[in-house]
Amino acid sequence: MSKKRILFIATEMSPYLELTEFAEMVNKLAIKSNDSGLEVRCIMPRFGVINERRHRLHEVVRLSGINVSVDNDDYPLQIKVASLPNARLQVYFLENEDFFKRKQIFHDEQEKWFDDNALRTIFFCKGALETVKKFGWPPDIIHCSGWMTALVPAYIKTAYKKEAVFSNSKVVYTIGQNTFKEKMGADFIKKALINANIKEKDLEAFKENNNTAMFRGGATYADAITFGAEKVEKKLADEFSKVKGKKVVPFKGWDTDLSEYLELYQSLSS
Repeated sequence: MSKKRILFIATEMSPYLELTEFAEMVNKLAIKSNDSGLEVRCIMPRFGVINERRHRLHEVVRLSGINVSVDNDDYPLQIKVASLPNARLQVYFLENEDFFKRKQIFHDEQEKWFDDNALRTIFFCKGALETVKKFGWPPDIIHCSGWMTALVPAYIKTAYKKEAVFSNSKVVYTIGQNTFKEKMGADFIKKALINANIKEKDLEAFKENNNTAMFRGGATYADAITFGAEKVEKKLADEFSKVKGKKVVPFKGWDTDLSEYLELYQSLSS
């Protein structure tokens, strides 16, 4: 029997980028999943603050040549890879000069929200799924964490629902702590309609265009929900702590042995 495959799509992951405490949790989850016999791959953005030399990133030539269409423009996607320290698993970094080369994450040096954060989010989520198609590697479980991954569950259930590589994939989405107060932009939903298989009504959960709405949208389309912080937005805690038809894993603290996640993955893929 072949190994179950789990793909982590994350905004942040130790040691490459640490915006919240959950970055370390993603690292530990990937390693524990790998050590438990799952076949693991990870995808995250290659923000400009991630040091290519220090982390030994190198381009994956066989995956080159992908263009990602966002808001009627095509953007080249470059894919780099690194081996996670102290683990035999690979982390793939999605790179694009327009969106990720800058040396700041979501705000400039004056703490001003980047006007293109909506486009960057759409590019990353679509790019991650196009990368998996290029892998030809059908994941059994896709675990998304970080608000920037929120469109992935929605895309898998709508825009990519006819793609064979995702036909058996179950999606886990982690609701974390809110980290920004700005809006994604009034036209975020229109820009996020990446093909004919997705309509504006499909993205109704994202309509408030803020941090809470991003988490709500990701959780709405996921097969299972986990809570990745002690304090999350009360609206989200109330809305998603018990959802009919979805498996929900509460936050067990930063010193958890992560067994609750492995049990969740097992139950979804069995």
